[in-house]
Amino acid sequence: MSGLPIVLWPDARLSKNCAPVGDADIQALAAQMLETMYAAPGRGLAGPQVGDMRRLFVMDVTWKEGERTPMVFVDPSIFARSAETVEMEEGCLSIPDLMVPVTRPREISVTWRDETGAAQSADFDGFAARCIQHEIDHLDGVVTLDHLDTAARAALLEGYDPE
Repeated sequence: MSGLPIVLWPDARLSKNCAPVGDADIQALAAQMLETMYAAPGRGLAGPQVGDMRRLFVMDVTWKEGERTPMVFVDPSIFARSAETVEMEEGCLSIPDLMVPVTRPREISVTWRDETGAAQSADFDGFAARCIQHEIDHLDGVVTLDHLDTAARAALLEGYDPE
């Protein structure tokens, strides 16, 4: 198995809404996405970041500090968000070497299916909640830069060259 090429901003695919996965078998794709994410090295990777325009992402927020705990999210949905928010700088594999301040809810509740099709539901907080929200943004055609106002975005991008 080999890793997949990562789509870089400003590729138009990163600004498009993704279609539901439905009943498609995504186990091989999910394994390739995890391999790509670990090699990048990242903590999350969404379908559009590898050119697959379906609502799918992979995540492992613990592997850099210890054991690997990979998760696959198929057709995820956030059904509750805490009122408390936290601002933090976020990086993105599709926008290398650029950190963007993003404010997000501290806690979320999510439903999804895993790579076998089994229904899942869980509450997340801290970095896991942030990572899930970041990846779901990708599925909705939103990148970190879209969280900035026009002036802040222009200032951050001044002199930025992803190549």
